[in-house]
Amino acid sequence: MKKYKIKLYPLGKELEVNENTPLTDVLHEYGVEFPCAGKGTCGNCKVKVLSGSIELSDNHKQKVEKLGLEDNRRLACLSSCTDDVTLEVDQFAHIILADETEFEFTAQKGFGVAVDLGTTTVVAQLIDLSTGEVVAVETLLNPQVRFGSDLISRVQASLDGNAQEMTKLIRESIGSMIELMLEKHPAEPDKVVIVGNTAMQLIFADCDATPLAAYPFHIDDLSKKTFDANELGWNFNTNNKVEFHSSIGSFVGSDILAGIAATGLHRKEKYTALIDLGTNGEIVVGNKDQIVCASTAAGPAFEGANISMGMRATTGAISSLSFENGEMKAEVIGNSKPKGICGSALIDAIAILHKKELIGMFGEIASGEESIKLAGKVSLNQKDINEFLLAKAAIAAGLDILASNLSIELEDINEVYIAGGFGNYINIENVVSTGMIETEGEKIHKMGNTALIGAKMLLFKDADFTKTILQKTKHINLEGDPNFQDIYVNKMMLL
Repeated sequence: MKKYKIKLYPLGKELEVNENTPLTDVLHEYGVEFPCAGKGTCGNCKVKVLSGSIELSDNHKQKVEKLGLEDNRRLACLSSCTDDVTLEVDQFAHIILADETEFEFTAQKGFGVAVDLGTTTVVAQLIDLSTGEVVAVETLLNPQVRFGSDLISRVQASLDGNAQEMTKLIRESIGSMIELMLEKHPAEPDKVVIVGNTAMQLIFADCDATPLAAYPFHIDDLSKKTFDANELGWNFNTNNKVEFHSSIGSFVGSDILAGIAATGLHRKEKYTALIDLGTNGEIVVGNKDQIVCASTAAGPAFEGANISMGMRATTGAISSLSFENGEMKAEVIGNSKPKGICGSALIDAIAILHKKELIGMFGEIASGEESIKLAGKVSLNQKDINEFLLAKAAIAAGLDILASNLSIELEDINEVYIAGGFGNYINIENVVSTGMIETEGEKIHKMGNTALIGAKMLLFKDADFTKTILQKTKHINLEGDPNFQDIYVNKMMLL
């Protein structure tokens, strides 16, 4: 079979591939994401052809023209290798929270591994169980992004016959991450704890994830899954079973169970909330007596999905905005020219534009123009603003309904913890002013990667610990609340 060379600039990588090898098979290894799962609609996987050529099919040509790309640009998801080619690829430096927050533990012998398996990123830490010290860390993009950037895309990929490949990919990746840590710090892990959302658990465990594709999204078995290392294809042994902890509901996984542990919400006298604004937005409210939780459709917008110039918190993304001396000032990740806007800056933009009366209470652009310029070539259009309003309303309505289920008012919530990489960069004042979280700013605390903190804590806990949390935790279907639509529509307004 004929071979071709692919050079990736500015990575300095040179690869040899078979003729007609899809570029998706090559580029996903280097962190290139395919949010629309290869449909050619989002344009986020575009590459620049510096030398050689990539043939355009009629469909590919139509997509390139529709997106308004330059003649030397191609969509990697619709491209195959039919020539020696040099491609310019944006190598994004993903911001992944590899947390080193101190936590309570009882010293034990040996070493443990804590893994936060996210839809987008994976973080693993090797822990000295006698000291609680993190002795090695590995992070990577979840290789399943080639099947789409969100949960629904992954579930659809399962329906399309890709379930076993996704299972194999993530098991191999986590095994390789642990091997790399053990090379740096030779040890035989006594324990491996993995946490993640429900879809990630089902795919990792080689269970059927397709019930998540349709209402009522019922999963028969949300319990903890255990494995032998050799069963997972790992080239090392563990003294205990590998544990992927229990999910709480159809779209509320063990990452939230770990978050509850990390915040200590389950032990507090006063009501506390935890909001994780990752790929799938989850909300928890409760105290030592009772806990309720739910998932919302908020995460994708805050991670750049469905926003015309939206992107994740990577090089070139506007991470924050402020209004100084009569003009918008932008902070850009990587100190480069702005290419797009990530979730934290999207909140800033809406808050500032509303305060300056450039958009109205329903998000309408006051000037009547199609878009508003933010910085460089980055702008927001009316659809982007509407997407934000839908996302923020989902969070606000979720908090309202969960509080109602506990027979309390929002003002009865004593503290609100914001978790996840996105939450680490938000401007709390702007979050409050948009009405996303209807409480005083001083009640809101950023807590970083609560899933990873909790996963480390679970290395030191027995089954009774999680059982106690699960027994007092109830999963709520927000859409099932008779007042959901009215509350949701009301929360879409800017205050």
